[in-house]
Amino acid sequence: MEAIVIDLEQERKEILKRYRKLLRTAKPFLKDNDAKLIKKAYNTSVEAHKEMRRRSGEPYIYHPLAVAQIVVEEIGLGTTGIVSALLHDVVEDTDMTIDDIERLFGKKVGQIIDGLTKISGKFEYGSSQQAENFRKMLLTLSDDVRVILIKLADRLHNMRTLDSMPRDKQLKIASETIFIYAPLAHRLGLYAIKSELEDLYLKYAEPDAYRAVARKLRETKSTRDRFIARFTEPIEHDLNEAGFKYVIKGRPKSIYSIWNKMRKQNKPFEEIYDLFAIRIILDSPSEFEREKALCWQAYSIVTDHYKPNPDRLKDWISTPRANGYQSLHSTVMSKTGQWVEVQVRTVRMDEIAEKGYAAHWKYKGNNTSVRGNIEMWINQVRETLENGLGDKTAAIEFLDEFRSNLFTEEVFVFTPKGELKVLQRGATALDFAFDIHSEVGARCMAAKVGGTLVPISYVLSNGDQVEIITSNKQKPNEDWLRIVVTSKARGRIKEYLKEESRRYETDGRQMAEKKLKTLGIEVNHEVINQLRAFFECKTPMDFFYRIGKGYIHLDELKKFKKYKEAKDRKTKISTDEITDGKTFTKILKNIHGDQADSDTLLIGEDMDKIDYKLAACCNPIAGDDVFGFVTINEGIKIHRTTCPNAVELMSKHGNRVIKAKWKSQKEEAFLAGLRITGTDRMGLVNDVTRIISNELHINMRGITIDTKDGVFEGDIRLYVQDTKHLDMLINKLDRVDGVFKVQRFDANLNVVP
Repeated sequence: MEAIVIDLEQERKEILKRYRKLLRTAKPFLKDNDAKLIKKAYNTSVEAHKEMRRRSGEPYIYHPLAVAQIVVEEIGLGTTGIVSALLHDVVEDTDMTIDDIERLFGKKVGQIIDGLTKISGKFEYGSSQQAENFRKMLLTLSDDVRVILIKLADRLHNMRTLDSMPRDKQLKIASETIFIYAPLAHRLGLYAIKSELEDLYLKYAEPDAYRAVARKLRETKSTRDRFIARFTEPIEHDLNEAGFKYVIKGRPKSIYSIWNKMRKQNKPFEEIYDLFAIRIILDSPSEFEREKALCWQAYSIVTDHYKPNPDRLKDWISTPRANGYQSLHSTVMSKTGQWVEVQVRTVRMDEIAEKGYAAHWKYKGNNTSVRGNIEMWINQVRETLENGLGDKTAAIEFLDEFRSNLFTEEVFVFTPKGELKVLQRGATALDFAFDIHSEVGARCMAAKVGGTLVPISYVLSNGDQVEIITSNKQKPNEDWLRIVVTSKARGRIKEYLKEESRRYETDGRQMAEKKLKTLGIEVNHEVINQLRAFFECKTPMDFFYRIGKGYIHLDELKKFKKYKEAKDRKTKISTDEITDGKTFTKILKNIHGDQADSDTLLIGEDMDKIDYKLAACCNPIAGDDVFGFVTINEGIKIHRTTCPNAVELMSKHGNRVIKAKWKSQKEEAFLAGLRITGTDRMGLVNDVTRIISNELHINMRGITIDTKDGVFEGDIRLYVQDTKHLDMLINKLDRVDGVFKVQRFDANLNVVP
């Protein structure tokens, strides 16, 4: 292999060029000694990373420079953000400490870098390093939201340069991105970054789907451009007549959003009608009432020419989203019979929509209703972090709790005095009570909505006026956690229940340990984890609590003993051995020879020594792109990379994901599902079953056909050898007269016995 020649002088010039570009971008808002501080950070970062290179072979300093460029250009942060971006990997990757950063650049930069630095050291088996790191980063939100914004810039650049990473790393990073970072960008109003992160996720997670949609968009671009020109022509004429200063942008929806719509609606690209949106951006005075009037005037001009869909009008100007987003959205019918989404907003609103939280600060002085909304959400997050989701909470629970608040829509309700309260969609009367005050929530026993008595579980609707009824005898109970949806309410309820829970946990632990001792089972970390999984508890504390409360009877521990003894008798290697890298490498070499990768599971006929199962949630078959997941009690499970659970598994437990590929050439039967739709006719079912059974000699496990008004839909479960075998069958069925579509479905099929 020919050695790569590195031109160090050329690299030095390129680094300097990128640094100068960063300074030029930042120049408009630099004050006093800002340029010197940025230069100092740049020099520190260059020195710290001088011997380091990225996996692509490029100098590592390209990365912090790119993150700093995103921070200033695409998010709009100032000097502190730029300095922190330049230094964000220094503590994690070099000998420099947080104390060194604070001494050189001040306490604020030190705090931000600390929030961005991953936790080092070993993690307990069953815990999640990703969740722990994410919680550490989120806890700094109480002090400085710039930690999150810089982390988003870091993730965006990593996703833009993911090509150089191996496939398994691409999947893990992409899954984390769609699971947490894209929703977080959405919640902070960074819509441009959110869309790009989603598109990049699809590019690496499902490359074929990404390329197919991108190709269709390219092929239809000229047609789209002509349509937009014709559509906007009468609008532009009237806007000019009315003296508006404006810009009209016609943009296609993101690749991910089109793909998502195709998947959810089960339609091909050609049948997704609202493929693009028209955005009218008005240059207007900054007074809110004037802005509002101009937007409605422009909207009126649009509806003079095109009929609006009354169910699709969204006024986010009068009631902005929690992240500060403001715009008028409407869907109108074009002259050619296509639905087109039209957005109307001002320059200020557009900048806030694109740059979110950071742009909000630029307009903070404006006396508008939007000013406090994003602050309100940040304060809600702070309360969540400070009440019930602090350092002692299990990191995965923390991640789930936080994530549940990212992609939610809002509901607008009023107090008896007419004060507007914005809660997440699905919030109940009990959520409303806790939003008013913790004590009001704790003593809430019912509510009145529009003068009518309703239970605490009543789900609020837009415009409800709510009065809370309290009682001193009322107190929170566990059932309340199933009623509320907001983090604030959940956190408060957990606080009230915590003291009581501690007592039950302590009692339960003592009772369980005493019983296990009499059964001759040594109590250690592994046994406690096995007990937790056997009784389907989320955490060991949950297991002890349920023992203490009497939900799990002590006699049931005898069942666990029998299960454990049966499991111990098996000759298969244990989960602990699998997770030990050296042991796992040794096993693979014994089975497949020295050429086996130490971190790759080869699935095949010789793998009976390794305890692995095909996951029922996605039913993989030979030839599918798959990965292995090390479970706590069931060995390795093999999932498809497109499994509905893949994103969550890779995001929360990346350290337990192993590469897997098909090795076996032995003919084996895998259960697969096919869904066939089309127009009904005499003999159709016979034609379908003839191809399956007679031509391809495939065994069917079950078939259900449902016909209605001349349309049929059939689900067939059958045994195939691999993906090629399945593709051949799909192609043959596709050609049957009357068949409209044949597609594989991921029902919860049982694995072949």
